[in-house]
Amino acid sequence: MTNSLAEWFANNLGTVITPQLLIFLVSMLPILELRGGLIVASLLHVPMWQAIPICVLGNIIPIPFVLLFFNAVIGALKKTRLFRRPAEALEQRALSRSDAVEKGEFVGLLVFVGIPLPGTGAWTGSMIAALLHIDRKKAVPAILLGVLMACVIMTVVSYGILGQVF
Repeated sequence: MTNSLAEWFANNLGTVITPQLLIFLVSMLPILELRGGLIVASLLHVPMWQAIPICVLGNIIPIPFVLLFFNAVIGALKKTRLFRRPAEALEQRALSRSDAVEKGEFVGLLVFVGIPLPGTGAWTGSMIAALLHIDRKKAVPAILLGVLMACVIMTVVSYGILGQVF
């Protein structure tokens, strides 16, 4: 799914806005995050040395906001008739993925964010950390290191494997 979404962004917006702005914005989006940003960067032939800092920055910007405001936003949404079910579903989705994080906190969060699998990443890791009330002094470094770990893995995939295919 990430590949097809990344391809859609590259094909449909790659000529409308600068490649650097596009990969920055894609890296900020939930679901796509840094992995999608690096795929888009590779498809748009943005040099790896330029894409990496843009994608990392785009991926880490939402983290403090999610950590600080996620519980309050979910709580407010759950009080409304219109958004109660989607808010509860989002909360349950994040909590359903929290087992590994809850046991190991720092290492669990780092690995959860760092291994680029569907449903993992900085957004979900930040939501889980907020829901489990993990101390921000542990959560932020774990998530940041996880983003860097995912960056290394996805750079190899995007510029190594995909770079040879495209």
